[in-house]
Amino acid sequence: MTNQPVRPDERLAKRVAAMLSCSRREAELYIEGGWVSVDGVVVEEPQFRVLHQTVAISKDASLLGSTAVTFLLHKPAGREPVLSDLSMATRSPDDRSGIRPLKKHFTGAELVTSLAPAASGLVVFTDDWRVARKLREDASVMEHEVLVEVSGTIKPGGLERLNRVDHGFTFNGVLLPPAKVSWQSEARLRFALKGERPGQVAYFCESVGLTVEAMKRIRIGRVPLSGLQPGQWRFLLPHERF
Repeated sequence: MTNQPVRPDERLAKRVAAMLSCSRREAELYIEGGWVSVDGVVVEEPQFRVLHQTVAISKDASLLGSTAVTFLLHKPAGREPVLSDLSMATRSPDDRSGIRPLKKHFTGAELVTSLAPAASGLVVFTDDWRVARKLREDASVMEHEVLVEVSGTIKPGGLERLNRVDHGFTFNGVLLPPAKVSWQSEARLRFALKGERPGQVAYFCESVGLTVEAMKRIRIGRVPLSGLQPGQWRFLLPHERF
């Protein structure tokens, strides 16, 4: 009996290219876009090896390009935000974006809003160059809203000075822009300030006799932290603008 040759396995991109009569690069884009499944499971790696498995392509498959995405993360206090904080396990159950998460979303995003490790609150990761450019180019004029838990006794006239346009505060040799500051409770201040710099809020508080115990950023521009729980993220909605 003559042995039958064993058909070698092949890259998924090659199989898809043959199925669709398209180029290998187009096949890779279909796969990376989450349109291809192997034995019923979506596979997003063009180099995945297949042999006898069933390869299927979604009827909705398109090469118009996947939408760039922006993540809003509620960073817990005590550490730097990192890309690995974004995963399906930490996605907010209240995310209403309808966006299909792809693996490339979680590997291609970059942090574009810094926040001191000790602080908590809203930070932004994005793979959308337009969002990244806006947040960087408008950093000096975009308003951030921060809630600050404080201890100590404020100096006489301290709150009024913080709110004055000519307050005279300099930080690292730079004259700071005015802030809007108000009491939210006996131990909590609300800051609304433009061009927030790391350490700036603590400096303001210390200058008027207060010590910062905790800090949470609850808004960047027009986008609020809203109901995100610590450690959770959601996608920026299509109608939301910073």
